[in-house]
Amino acid sequence: MSLILNIPSKLCLPKPVLVRSSPRHSKGFSSASSPQSQTLPSAIFCADPCRLHLSRVVVRRHGDMNPLDIKMPKHFMENGELIGSSNGWITSLTDGKVCLWDQPPPQGESVRMISLPPHVTLPLCQTQMVTNVAMSTSSPEEEDCVVAVKFLGPQLSICKPAQPNPEWIDIRISNPCFFSSPVMYSEKEDMFRIVGSGGHLVGSWDLYKHKYTPEIQRLEFQNLPELSKAKRELLYSCNTSEHLVESRTTGETFMVKWYKRTAKTIYRIERMETKALMVFKIDEEGNAVYTQDIGDLCIFLTMSESFCVPASSVRHMRPNRVKIMDVDEITVVDLAAQKWN
Repeated sequence: MSLILNIPSKLCLPKPVLVRSSPRHSKGFSSASSPQSQTLPSAIFCADPCRLHLSRVVVRRHGDMNPLDIKMPKHFMENGELIGSSNGWITSLTDGKVCLWDQPPPQGESVRMISLPPHVTLPLCQTQMVTNVAMSTSSPEEEDCVVAVKFLGPQLSICKPAQPNPEWIDIRISNPCFFSSPVMYSEKEDMFRIVGSGGHLVGSWDLYKHKYTPEIQRLEFQNLPELSKAKRELLYSCNTSEHLVESRTTGETFMVKWYKRTAKTIYRIERMETKALMVFKIDEEGNAVYTQDIGDLCIFLTMSESFCVPASSVRHMRPNRVKIMDVDEITVVDLAAQKWN
Protein backbone atom coordinates (compact mmCIF):
# COMPACT_ATOMS: atom_id res chain seq x y z
CA MET A 1 0.00 0.00 0.00
CA SER A 2 2.81 2.42 0.78
CA LEU A 3 3.94 2.15 -2.85
CA ILE A 4 0.79 3.96 -3.92
CA LEU A 5 1.71 6.91 -1.75
CA ASN A 6 5.26 6.91 -3.07
CA ILE A 7 4.36 7.23 -6.76
CA PRO A 8 5.27 10.93 -7.13
CA SER A 9 8.03 10.98 -4.54
CA LYS A 10 10.82 9.99 -6.94
CA LEU A 11 12.17 13.54 -6.62
CA CYS A 12 12.49 13.31 -2.83
CA LEU A 13 15.97 12.63 -1.51
CA PRO A 14 16.41 11.03 1.93
CA LYS A 15 17.93 13.55 4.33
CA PRO A 16 17.82 14.46 8.02
CA VAL A 17 14.74 16.48 8.93
CA LEU A 18 13.45 18.38 11.92
CA VAL A 19 10.34 16.58 13.10
CA ARG A 20 7.79 18.90 14.67
CA SER A 21 5.98 17.50 17.68
CA SER A 22 4.18 20.61 18.89
CA PRO A 23 2.59 23.70 17.27
CA ARG A 24 4.77 26.74 16.79
CA HIS A 25 3.58 30.18 15.89
CA SER A 26 6.22 32.44 14.44
CA LYS A 27 3.95 35.44 13.97
CA GLY A 28 6.22 36.35 11.11
CA PHE A 29 3.54 37.54 8.72
CA SER A 30 0.48 38.89 10.51
CA SER A 31 -0.15 40.69 13.76
CA ALA A 32 -3.77 39.58 13.87
CA SER A 33 -4.52 37.43 16.92
CA SER A 34 -7.97 36.23 15.90
CA PRO A 35 -8.76 34.11 12.81
CA GLN A 36 -10.04 35.86 9.70
CA SER A 37 -13.53 35.04 8.58
CA GLN A 38 -13.48 32.28 5.99
CA THR A 39 -15.35 32.99 2.79
CA LEU A 40 -15.08 32.01 -0.85
CA PRO A 41 -12.68 34.14 -2.91
CA SER A 42 -14.26 36.48 -5.43
CA ALA A 43 -12.48 34.83 -8.36
CA ILE A 44 -10.15 31.95 -9.24
CA PHE A 45 -8.15 31.90 -12.45
CA CYS A 46 -7.87 28.81 -14.66
CA ALA A 47 -5.78 28.78 -17.85
CA ASP A 48 -7.17 27.24 -21.03
CA PRO A 49 -4.53 26.42 -23.67
CA CYS A 50 -7.28 25.84 -26.27
CA ARG A 51 -8.38 29.50 -26.17
CA LEU A 52 -5.36 31.70 -25.55
CA HIS A 53 -7.35 34.89 -26.22
CA LEU A 54 -9.70 34.13 -23.31
CA SER A 55 -9.18 33.59 -19.61
CA ARG A 56 -11.42 31.17 -17.80
CA VAL A 57 -12.27 32.65 -14.43
CA VAL A 58 -14.41 30.94 -11.82
CA VAL A 59 -16.25 33.72 -10.00
CA ARG A 60 -18.33 33.87 -6.84
CA ARG A 61 -21.98 34.35 -7.73
CA HIS A 62 -25.04 33.62 -5.63
CA GLY A 63 -22.98 31.99 -2.91
CA ASP A 64 -21.16 29.48 -5.12
CA MET A 65 -18.23 29.37 -7.56
CA ASN A 66 -19.32 29.35 -11.20
CA PRO A 67 -17.29 29.35 -14.42
CA LEU A 68 -17.29 32.54 -16.47
CA ASP A 69 -15.34 33.25 -19.67
CA ILE A 70 -14.25 36.87 -19.86
CA LYS A 71 -12.02 38.95 -22.08
CA MET A 72 -9.18 40.58 -20.19
CA PRO A 73 -7.74 43.97 -21.26
CA LYS A 74 -5.76 43.81 -24.49
CA HIS A 75 -2.52 45.12 -22.98
CA PHE A 76 -2.86 42.57 -20.18
CA MET A 77 -3.06 39.65 -22.59
CA GLU A 78 -0.26 40.94 -24.84
CA ASN A 79 2.28 41.82 -22.17
CA GLY A 80 1.62 39.40 -19.37
CA GLU A 81 1.45 35.69 -18.71
CA LEU A 82 -1.42 34.68 -16.46
CA ILE A 83 0.00 32.52 -13.67
CA GLY A 84 -2.83 32.00 -11.18
CA SER A 85 -4.85 33.68 -8.47
CA SER A 86 -4.95 34.11 -4.70
CA ASN A 87 -7.75 35.41 -2.49
CA GLY A 88 -9.62 36.74 -5.51
CA TRP A 89 -6.64 38.54 -7.07
CA ILE A 90 -5.53 37.27 -10.50
CA THR A 91 -1.76 37.18 -10.90
CA SER A 92 0.40 37.62 -13.98
CA LEU A 93 4.07 37.72 -14.88
CA THR A 94 4.63 40.90 -16.87
CA ASP A 95 8.11 41.98 -18.05
CA GLY A 96 9.72 40.03 -15.22
CA LYS A 97 7.37 41.49 -12.60
CA VAL A 98 4.54 39.79 -10.74
CA CYS A 99 1.35 41.84 -11.08
CA LEU A 100 -1.81 41.45 -9.00
CA TRP A 101 -5.10 42.21 -10.73
CA ASP A 102 -8.37 42.76 -8.89
CA GLN A 103 -11.33 40.53 -9.72
CA PRO A 104 -12.85 40.94 -13.20
CA PRO A 105 -14.64 44.32 -13.28
CA PRO A 106 -18.00 45.05 -14.89
CA GLN A 107 -18.02 45.56 -18.65
CA GLY A 108 -16.28 48.77 -19.64
CA GLU A 109 -14.46 49.37 -16.34
CA SER A 110 -10.68 49.23 -15.98
CA VAL A 111 -8.89 46.52 -14.01
CA ARG A 112 -7.09 47.61 -10.85
CA MET A 113 -3.48 46.40 -10.86
CA ILE A 114 -0.62 46.32 -8.32
CA SER A 115 2.87 45.74 -9.70
CA LEU A 116 5.51 44.13 -7.48
CA PRO A 117 9.28 44.71 -7.81
CA PRO A 118 11.29 42.81 -10.44
CA HIS A 119 12.56 39.41 -9.45
CA VAL A 120 16.17 38.42 -8.98
CA THR A 121 16.87 34.92 -10.23
CA LEU A 122 18.97 32.95 -7.77
CA PRO A 123 21.86 30.81 -9.06
CA LEU A 124 20.69 27.53 -10.60
CA CYS A 125 17.06 28.74 -10.46
CA GLN A 126 14.56 30.16 -12.95
CA THR A 127 11.82 32.80 -12.60
CA GLN A 128 9.91 32.36 -15.86
CA MET A 129 7.68 29.44 -14.88
CA VAL A 130 5.50 29.82 -11.77
CA THR A 131 3.89 27.00 -9.81
CA ASN A 132 1.45 29.30 -7.97
CA VAL A 133 1.07 32.44 -5.85
CA ALA A 134 -0.25 32.68 -2.26
CA MET A 135 -1.23 35.71 -0.16
CA SER A 136 -1.54 35.92 3.62
CA THR A 137 -4.51 38.34 3.59
CA SER A 138 -7.49 39.13 1.40
CA SER A 139 -5.83 42.15 -0.24
CA PRO A 140 -2.22 43.05 -1.14
CA GLU A 141 -3.01 46.59 -0.01
CA GLU A 142 -3.29 45.54 3.63
CA GLU A 143 -0.28 46.50 5.73
CA ASP A 144 0.41 42.96 6.96
CA CYS A 145 -0.09 41.25 3.60
CA VAL A 146 2.71 38.95 2.43
CA VAL A 147 2.84 37.51 -1.08
CA ALA A 148 4.72 34.28 -1.81
CA VAL A 149 5.60 33.19 -5.34
CA LYS A 150 6.62 29.57 -5.83
CA PHE A 151 8.61 29.16 -9.03
CA LEU A 152 8.99 25.78 -10.66
CA GLY A 153 12.25 24.56 -9.19
CA PRO A 154 14.16 25.67 -6.07
CA GLN A 155 13.17 29.36 -5.77
CA LEU A 156 10.55 30.70 -3.34
CA SER A 157 10.18 34.50 -3.23
CA ILE A 158 8.35 36.47 -0.53
CA CYS A 159 7.33 40.16 -0.57
CA LYS A 160 5.27 42.60 1.53
CA PRO A 161 3.67 44.75 -1.21
CA ALA A 162 2.14 47.41 1.08
CA GLN A 163 5.54 48.48 2.44
CA PRO A 164 6.89 51.89 1.30
CA ASN A 165 9.76 50.24 -0.60
CA PRO A 166 8.79 46.60 -1.10
CA GLU A 167 11.47 44.11 -2.00
CA TRP A 168 11.71 40.38 -2.48
CA ILE A 169 13.24 37.94 -0.05
CA ASP A 170 14.49 35.11 -2.26
CA ILE A 171 14.88 31.62 -0.79
CA ARG A 172 16.60 28.71 -2.47
CA ILE A 173 14.94 25.47 -1.38
CA SER A 174 17.44 22.64 -1.06
CA ASN A 175 15.16 19.56 -1.04
CA PRO A 176 14.01 18.64 -4.59
CA CYS A 177 10.73 17.17 -3.33
CA PHE A 178 9.39 20.74 -2.97
CA PHE A 179 10.42 21.92 -6.45
CA SER A 180 7.11 21.30 -8.26
CA SER A 181 4.69 21.68 -5.33
CA PRO A 182 2.34 24.64 -4.72
CA VAL A 183 2.71 27.00 -1.77
CA MET A 184 -0.14 27.86 0.61
CA TYR A 185 -0.50 30.25 3.54
CA SER A 186 -1.43 28.73 6.90
CA GLU A 187 -3.21 31.18 9.17
CA LYS A 188 -2.97 28.69 12.03
CA GLU A 189 0.82 28.43 11.78
CA ASP A 190 1.32 31.97 10.41
CA MET A 191 3.73 30.57 7.82
CA PHE A 192 3.82 29.61 4.17
CA ARG A 193 3.76 25.84 3.75
CA ILE A 194 4.64 23.44 0.93
CA VAL A 195 3.90 19.72 0.91
CA GLY A 196 6.63 17.71 -0.79
CA SER A 197 6.02 15.50 -3.81
CA GLY A 198 4.60 12.24 -2.51
CA GLY A 199 3.15 13.88 0.60
CA HIS A 200 5.76 12.66 3.09
CA LEU A 201 7.23 16.04 4.09
CA VAL A 202 5.73 19.47 4.79
CA GLY A 203 8.04 22.49 4.82
CA SER A 204 7.13 25.79 6.52
CA TRP A 205 8.76 29.17 5.95
CA ASP A 206 8.40 32.59 7.63
CA LEU A 207 10.34 35.86 7.43
CA TYR A 208 12.33 35.27 10.59
CA LYS A 209 13.11 31.97 12.34
CA HIS A 210 12.53 29.69 9.36
CA LYS A 211 13.46 32.09 6.60
CA TYR A 212 16.19 30.05 4.94
CA THR A 213 16.06 26.81 6.96
CA PRO A 214 12.44 25.65 6.91
CA GLU A 215 10.66 23.85 9.67
CA ILE A 216 10.11 20.32 8.37
CA GLN A 217 7.29 18.02 9.42
CA ARG A 218 7.48 14.35 8.45
CA LEU A 219 4.10 12.71 7.84
CA GLU A 220 3.18 9.14 8.76
CA PHE A 221 0.28 7.72 6.74
CA GLN A 222 -2.36 5.79 8.65
CA ASN A 223 -5.70 4.03 7.97
CA LEU A 224 -4.87 3.52 4.30
CA PRO A 225 -7.64 1.96 2.18
CA GLU A 226 -7.25 -1.55 0.81
CA LEU A 227 -6.92 -1.28 -2.96
CA SER A 228 -7.94 -3.84 -5.52
CA LYS A 229 -5.36 -4.75 -8.17
CA ALA A 230 -7.28 -2.79 -10.82
CA LYS A 231 -7.54 0.30 -8.63
CA ARG A 232 -3.84 0.08 -7.73
CA GLU A 233 -2.84 -0.11 -11.41
CA LEU A 234 -5.13 2.82 -12.19
CA LEU A 235 -3.53 5.01 -9.53
CA TYR A 236 -0.04 4.01 -10.71
CA SER A 237 -0.95 5.28 -14.19
CA CYS A 238 -2.13 8.69 -12.91
CA ASN A 239 -0.39 12.01 -12.55
CA THR A 240 -0.50 12.80 -8.82
CA SER A 241 -0.28 16.11 -6.98
CA GLU A 242 -0.64 17.00 -3.29
CA HIS A 243 -2.49 20.02 -1.89
CA LEU A 244 -2.74 21.34 1.68
CA VAL A 245 -5.95 22.99 2.87
CA GLU A 246 -6.82 24.45 6.24
CA SER A 247 -10.22 24.97 7.87
CA ARG A 248 -10.24 28.19 9.86
CA THR A 249 -13.55 27.28 11.45
CA THR A 250 -12.43 23.91 12.88
CA GLY A 251 -8.65 24.38 12.94
CA GLU A 252 -8.16 21.15 10.96
CA THR A 253 -5.53 20.64 8.27
CA PHE A 254 -6.08 18.27 5.35
CA MET A 255 -3.88 17.01 2.55
CA VAL A 256 -5.56 16.03 -0.71
CA LYS A 257 -3.84 13.63 -3.11
CA TRP A 258 -5.25 14.34 -6.56
CA TYR A 259 -5.02 11.54 -9.16
CA LYS A 260 -5.55 12.57 -12.80
CA ARG A 261 -5.06 10.82 -16.11
CA THR A 262 -5.36 11.78 -19.77
CA ALA A 263 -8.92 11.06 -20.85
CA LYS A 264 -9.36 12.68 -24.26
CA THR A 265 -7.80 14.92 -26.88
CA ILE A 266 -9.41 18.19 -27.98
CA TYR A 267 -7.85 20.20 -30.81
CA ARG A 268 -4.66 18.13 -30.44
CA ILE A 269 -4.37 19.05 -26.77
CA GLU A 270 -4.52 16.29 -24.18
CA ARG A 271 -7.17 16.76 -21.50
CA MET A 272 -6.96 15.16 -18.07
CA GLU A 273 -9.72 13.78 -15.87
CA THR A 274 -9.82 13.12 -12.13
CA LYS A 275 -9.75 9.40 -11.36
CA ALA A 276 -9.55 9.49 -7.55
CA LEU A 277 -8.96 11.67 -4.49
CA MET A 278 -7.43 10.71 -1.17
CA VAL A 279 -7.95 13.03 1.80
CA PHE A 280 -5.76 12.82 4.89
CA LYS A 281 -6.32 14.65 8.16
CA ILE A 282 -2.98 15.90 9.53
CA ASP A 283 -2.39 16.47 13.24
CA GLU A 284 0.41 18.27 15.08
CA GLU A 285 2.39 15.02 15.56
CA GLY A 286 2.53 14.42 11.81
CA ASN A 287 -0.08 11.66 11.64
CA ALA A 288 -1.75 11.72 8.22
CA VAL A 289 -4.94 9.71 8.69
CA TYR A 290 -6.89 8.76 5.58
CA THR A 291 -10.55 9.72 5.88
CA GLN A 292 -13.72 9.69 3.84
CA ASP A 293 -15.48 11.94 6.35
CA ILE A 294 -14.53 15.61 6.76
CA GLY A 295 -17.75 16.38 8.60
CA ASP A 296 -19.71 19.48 7.61
CA LEU A 297 -16.83 20.86 5.57
CA CYS A 298 -16.24 20.96 1.83
CA ILE A 299 -12.98 21.43 -0.07
CA PHE A 300 -12.40 23.46 -3.23
CA LEU A 301 -9.49 22.04 -5.20
CA THR A 302 -7.66 24.01 -7.91
CA MET A 303 -4.13 24.26 -9.29
CA SER A 304 -3.93 27.93 -8.24
CA GLU A 305 -5.23 27.72 -4.69
CA SER A 306 -7.21 25.22 -2.63
CA PHE A 307 -9.30 25.95 0.45
CA CYS A 308 -11.74 24.43 2.91
CA VAL A 309 -15.00 26.06 4.07
CA PRO A 310 -18.21 24.99 5.84
CA ALA A 311 -20.61 23.49 3.33
CA SER A 312 -23.39 25.63 4.81
CA SER A 313 -21.59 28.74 3.51
CA VAL A 314 -21.81 27.58 -0.12
CA ARG A 315 -25.09 27.48 -1.98
CA HIS A 316 -26.00 24.03 -3.37
CA MET A 317 -22.87 22.48 -1.82
CA ARG A 318 -23.33 19.42 0.40
CA PRO A 319 -20.98 18.44 3.25
CA ASN A 320 -18.11 16.00 2.78
CA ARG A 321 -17.60 16.95 -0.87
CA VAL A 322 -14.62 18.14 -2.88
CA LYS A 323 -15.35 20.56 -5.72
CA ILE A 324 -12.69 20.35 -8.43
CA MET A 325 -12.24 23.49 -10.52
CA ASP A 326 -9.65 22.87 -13.19
CA VAL A 327 -9.09 23.93 -16.77
CA ASP A 328 -10.05 20.41 -17.85
CA GLU A 329 -13.08 19.87 -15.63
CA ILE A 330 -15.40 21.27 -13.02
CA THR A 331 -16.94 18.49 -10.95
CA VAL A 332 -17.87 17.47 -7.42
CA VAL A 333 -16.56 14.32 -5.69
CA ASP A 334 -18.47 12.70 -2.82
CA LEU A 335 -15.74 11.41 -0.53
CA ALA A 336 -17.96 8.84 1.16
CA ALA A 337 -18.95 7.34 -2.20
CA GLN A 338 -15.42 6.54 -3.37
CA LYS A 339 -14.71 2.81 -3.79
CA TRP A 340 -11.24 1.30 -3.62
CA ASN A 341 -11.88 -2.38 -4.36
